[in-house]
This record gives sequence, structure tokens and C-alpha cells, in this order.
Amino acid sequence: MLHSALVVCLLLITVSSNLAIAIKKGKRPPQTLSRGWGDDITWMQTYEEGLFHIQKSNKPLMVIHHLEDCQYCQALKKVFAQNKEIQEMAQNNFIMLNLMHETTDKNLSPDGQYVPRIMFVDPSLTVRADITGRYSNRLYTYEPQDLPLLIENMKKALKLIQSEL
Repeated sequence: MLHSALVVCLLLITVSSNLAIAIKKGKRPPQTLSRGWGDDITWMQTYEEGLFHIQKSNKPLMVIHHLEDCQYCQALKKVFAQNKEIQEMAQNNFIMLNLMHETTDKNLSPDGQYVPRIMFVDPSLTVRADITGRYSNRLYTYEPQDLPLLIENMKKALKLIQSEL
């Protein structure tokens, strides 16, 4: 009995000291809505919530369609989460949403329902079908080596809002 109480005490001390170290370093607990795409980004829970916030904030919505068991999605997610420029732009200039299911808005799948797929919606609620990736058979997909194009397209989405609204 005394042995098990001692084990429990040691376990509690270890857990609390590790927690104190994590808090001291200023680490935030992972945000479940990020699903690994960037824990410092504020993520919307639904497409409808994203649409509400883009009208209110006058920022574009970036919608990332993906699946957990898709190797291409996982590869893109890894480089997306590690890229400081993308993370900063997503955090400060976009309303962000990542979905593992399709929405009822068919404008978000103009050339099919594939993953990964990244689309932009402007504050006038227009899906920007003119902001595309480099593939002619999957216009809105990006691969890890396409990050420079994704950054360029994020900047394009921001410029279009300034010039059109």
C-alpha cells in the first residue's frame, strides 16, 4: 500500500513538473481545430462560421480540404505548418478553415471533390475560382514543392480584395 502511494506521488510530481516546464516555455496546448495545419492560427469550425467572419473582418477565407489518411494531404500539411511566411499570413490576414468533409457549396469543388484542395473566398462571398495551383487536371491542389505558388496565391487573394472592394 505504501509502495503504491509512493509511486502515485512520484508520478504526480513528474507530470506537474513537466507541465510547469511547458507553461514556463510559453507553449500553447494544441488547438484541435488546427488538425496539424498550425496551432497558432485561429481556425473556424464550419464553412458558415468562416463566411460570417470574412464579412465581419473583410479578410479572405482560405479553405483547405483534406483527409487524415491521405498521404498527399499529410505531406502538404507538414510543410504548410513549418512554413513561417504561410503561418504568419494565415494567422494575420486570413480567416482559416480546414475541412475533412465536403460543404454544401458546390462552388468549392468546381473541378471535382479531391484532396488536398485549397480555395479562397472573398468577403463578397465569391469563391475565387481564378486563384489556381499549377495542375490542369486538379486546379486547386498543391504539393509540398508548390509552397512558393501557394504563398503567391495567398498574396493574390489579399490584393484582389484591396482592388475589388
